[in-house]
Amino acid sequence: MALTDIKVRSAKPQEKEYTLVDGDGMFLLIHPNGSKYWRFRFRFGGKQHLMAFGVYPETSLADARQKREEARKLVAAGIDPREHKRAVKEELAKEAITFESVAREWHATNKKWSEEHSRRVLKSLEDNLFPAIGKRSIDSFSTRDLLVPIKVVEATGRLEVASRLQQRTNAIMRYAVQSGLIDYNPAQEMAGAVASSNRVHRPALELKRLPELLHRIDSYTGRPLTRLAVELTLLIFIRSSELRFARWSEIDFERAMWTIPAEREAIEGVKHSQRGSKMRTPHLVPLSRQALAILKEVNKLSGDRDFVFVGDHNPRKPMSENTVNKALRVMGYDTKVEVCGHGFRTMACSSLIESGLWSRDAVERQMSHMERNSVRAAYIHKAEHLDERKLMLQWWADFLDFNRNSYTTPFDFAKRANMDKRGKDVYA
Repeated sequence: MALTDIKVRSAKPQEKEYTLVDGDGMFLLIHPNGSKYWRFRFRFGGKQHLMAFGVYPETSLADARQKREEARKLVAAGIDPREHKRAVKEELAKEAITFESVAREWHATNKKWSEEHSRRVLKSLEDNLFPAIGKRSIDSFSTRDLLVPIKVVEATGRLEVASRLQQRTNAIMRYAVQSGLIDYNPAQEMAGAVASSNRVHRPALELKRLPELLHRIDSYTGRPLTRLAVELTLLIFIRSSELRFARWSEIDFERAMWTIPAEREAIEGVKHSQRGSKMRTPHLVPLSRQALAILKEVNKLSGDRDFVFVGDHNPRKPMSENTVNKALRVMGYDTKVEVCGHGFRTMACSSLIESGLWSRDAVERQMSHMERNSVRAAYIHKAEHLDERKLMLQWWADFLDFNRNSYTTPFDFAKRANMDKRGKDVYA
């Protein structure tokens, strides 16, 4: 007789395993430990075979019967139900390997990223790619399929974001090839399909306007700490976040050296306070006599705080990221077209190069730029050029002082240094 739900549920284990037959080849196998397994016996290709339908109660009597009927139809059609089950399982597993799952795995393998950069990369994928193509199987894409969501971003004018999405899509699909999930990377054919964003260079004053800039800084009547921040930014030309999140513990007055760490200790409630050197490696900033004097003034104002440059309204937080640019606007400058705080880096770099005194490697190292030539980088990545950089930062500070009243070119000032009345090179 056919089984019932009550009979299946109430079946007790015995000393040896036994079966309860439902009919048409299906039976319930009951183990001595109480486990109950659905089995199906059938003939195919002239031989007797056994097939598993699942475990009770996860697979109910009704479920098992449905599987039996499907299996019997396959046998009648000349198809081995075991092979069919295996093929379906493989297809489902294949479909489960989606673009999103591969992308998240690729993202997790990038251990060298900072926590903040890793977060930004994942959010970019979640916002722009996963909603459109995340659920699709990784092996189902053509080049055009991958381009569709990127082109949507490009159409909004966010060219930099679109360019990065293109790069990351290519990296994800390359990872899929390397992982044996696909044989060919269709994303590599996207090269040139997305409009490149023309990088906007930060505005910087012509060097001949240095006397004007220095006079406006000296005449600034706003918050003293703000004026000192602008002066120091000009003297040591570090990036905004490197200055804003600076701690007093990083500055060695005895050695006249500021060491910007690769990453700073995060302060609760202060967004991005963990940011250190942009290049993710410690960055040394030699301090000229003028820079040391400014820092000593700053120390009188905020020396009892963690941050060197504390905020206007809350001394437990750093100054705003707009502080330097806002001060420049108060001084009468258009920070979009004339000069901004980041533009001080351009002014310093061009002056140092034009002087003819300093090696390009030393200048690049002080600017904290990454060497783009990978072969050359392998040879120079440990070269600090520190002695030269100490002289260089002092030269820049002296050059600024010399230009307070009238402009002298970097090259002419370098010649003056070489021809001082003592007859020796001050910066050699």
